[in-house]
Amino acid sequence: MVTKDSADQKAAKASGDRPAASLSNLKPPRGARHRKVRVGRGIGSKLGRTAGAGNKGQKSRAGYSRRRGFEGGQMPLHRRIPKRGFHNPFGTAFSVVNVEQLNAFTAGDTVTPDVLRARGFVRRANDSVKILGDGELKTKLTVRAHAFSESAKQKITAAGGSFEVVA
Repeated sequence: MVTKDSADQKAAKASGDRPAASLSNLKPPRGARHRKVRVGRGIGSKLGRTAGAGNKGQKSRAGYSRRRGFEGGQMPLHRRIPKRGFHNPFGTAFSVVNVEQLNAFTAGDTVTPDVLRARGFVRRANDSVKILGDGELKTKLTVRAHAFSESAKQKITAAGGSFEVVA
């Protein structure tokens, strides 16, 4: 089938320029895409019989996969390295709120762990709340929490507020 070139295409061919790229003439470069090789499809197909897995042994068997970190029977790296630290099963998980964040409340408010959760200051529902003393408190508040740092206690009282430890 013979196609007729537009005047622009003829001019581009004559000058040696490439035509402008458009959605209708995009295609991948030569060699960028190739058919996947179907293995195990006859001895003349380059990857027939053993399908690239070699002869015998565990790695040639169907369903073979080595577990993560397996080093052929040698003691794996994660077991050669010494253990460090411990996990305290009786430890208390605290969500931290700094004194500066409490400036979001209006003067005279009572700030409780439930209020902090509702306002998005504490994300995890079951965590205890600890107030730390980072920043300055400018509003007089009554703050109830599970724990306070010494600097947080000082800053809350300095602003004219009060704090109360909740069990």
